[in-house]
Amino acid sequence: MPAPFMGSRRVPARTVLFEKEKNGVTYRVPALLYIPRWSTLLAFAEERLSADDAHANLLVLRRGILYHSYVEWEDMFAVERAHLPGHRSMNPCPIYDAFTGQIFLFFIAVQGRTTESYQIITGRNLARLCYVTSSDQGKTWSEVTDLTQKVIGESLKEWATFALGPGHGIQLKSGHLLLPAYTYHIDCRNCFGKLCRTTPRAFVFRSVDHGKTWTFGDLVPNLQTVECQLVSVDEEDGSNVLYCNARSSLGFRVQALSYDSGSVFQQGQLVEKLVETPNGCHGSVVGFPAPLQFSSKLNTKNIVLGQAMNGFALHKISDIATRRVHQLHHSLERRLDDYQLNRQSNFCKIMDHKHSKGKTSYKNNKHNKPQSSSKSTQEQNSILRTDYQLQLPTWVLYCHPTSPSSTCKLGVTSAHTLKTLIAGPALGHL
Repeated sequence: MPAPFMGSRRVPARTVLFEKEKNGVTYRVPALLYIPRWSTLLAFAEERLSADDAHANLLVLRRGILYHSYVEWEDMFAVERAHLPGHRSMNPCPIYDAFTGQIFLFFIAVQGRTTESYQIITGRNLARLCYVTSSDQGKTWSEVTDLTQKVIGESLKEWATFALGPGHGIQLKSGHLLLPAYTYHIDCRNCFGKLCRTTPRAFVFRSVDHGKTWTFGDLVPNLQTVECQLVSVDEEDGSNVLYCNARSSLGFRVQALSYDSGSVFQQGQLVEKLVETPNGCHGSVVGFPAPLQFSSKLNTKNIVLGQAMNGFALHKISDIATRRVHQLHHSLERRLDDYQLNRQSNFCKIMDHKHSKGKTSYKNNKHNKPQSSSKSTQEQNSILRTDYQLQLPTWVLYCHPTSPSSTCKLGVTSAHTLKTLIAGPALGHL
């Protein structure tokens, strides 16, 4: 988290989008999707007849248009096609395909009023994997598609139940679409065919052909993991690490990494700095490009994957990334050319940085493109190496509901205090 917010009571502006009604209708399980091309925000939630999971009804949506410094929100409406007859729609999980312009709204459809606990106890799954699509930024939606048998198939016999997210899916630079999910895996049954034991495990649904076909990867192998979200941690050499952050019953969040886009996850780890709160299950995780920052107060040896300002880092994630860090540093020092300077220039223009406080400032040129002479390039490279810390390209930001009123109000927290929507607004329980 950027330095101005570390240990600060400063609270960004908030906008309530879904609020409990006097007749008892409640809105839960939010998901937020931003479409950069159209400066459009799509905020989804479950509409429930009461706060009870079994009383979930339809999925609702509010569209927001982002203007320079504010968002204009349209009225709420139900996504009526996101529904299977005789089922209730739950856990909205949208994904935007930037290559095709298509939006996928995934959700689970649960038969009747059957509760999750009933499915876990009996081992009888009554959830379906479904989606609808939109090609006009959420204004209209396609007919529903049920993927359960085609994608999960016989594996469904090993799942007491399953669910998505909650939250949003992501698209990798390769174009692959990833959908966070979890299942209560049936570990064993006794000789009478009754359920013996289940264990919750997070995993990923994947598409490598822009949503035409879907598969799913292996489950997180060790720790219990339930509701989860994903971030792609992109590195300078073009590779990426998939980061999964999941709820657990162990008092802390669990993180797990995948080096093959979710096909296989490494052993999960407890993150002691991310304590589970008693209010809500939704832990939001977003990733955004790391800026160049003044390094005078930072220890340059702590440049690790997912690092934030002032040495705050997700626990142990640096251990897993260590083998890549040294190689990246040597490569980056050799290739700090016009491309990197342009990145610095663009970021500083957005953030309105004032370099006069640093040891060295870009005098006169005001971030203009550097001259191509070797002397000029060497001097500028030296400046970047000595006065700036070049973070690895992705920061990971986590937030979680803490208020007892989190079941009553869902909304957007603005990041305008950063002078830019670096990570996009966060939708959650206010």
